[in-house]
Amino acid sequence: DPLTLAGLAGLGDLVATCSSPLSRNRSLGERLGRGETLAQAQQQAHGQVAEGVKSCSSVLALGAKHGVDLPITEVVHRVCADGLAPSDAVRELLGRQHKHEMT
Repeated sequence: DPLTLAGLAGLGDLVATCSSPLSRNRSLGERLGRGETLAQAQQQAHGQVAEGVKSCSSVLALGAKHGVDLPITEVVHRVCADGLAPSDAVRELLGRQHKHEMT
């Protein structure tokens, strides 16, 4: 159902993933932000999987297929897959040309 993400379950999952100290995705992102490599951050996860790392590729492919620009997902993917420094990712995002985000 396309409305799942916009519903309470989707919103709740998003809030928990972003804000809970128990979130594997958040924990991995914090480690990357402190300068660890993806391999180091994953090793510290003791076998637990942060789904966001693998999801980035799929989300980017879907965005490309449907003509949707996903700049945050793109830089997160580059941080994970290509070793882009998180500070450089933030600079890229903040340096983007301003435009209307919703049509």
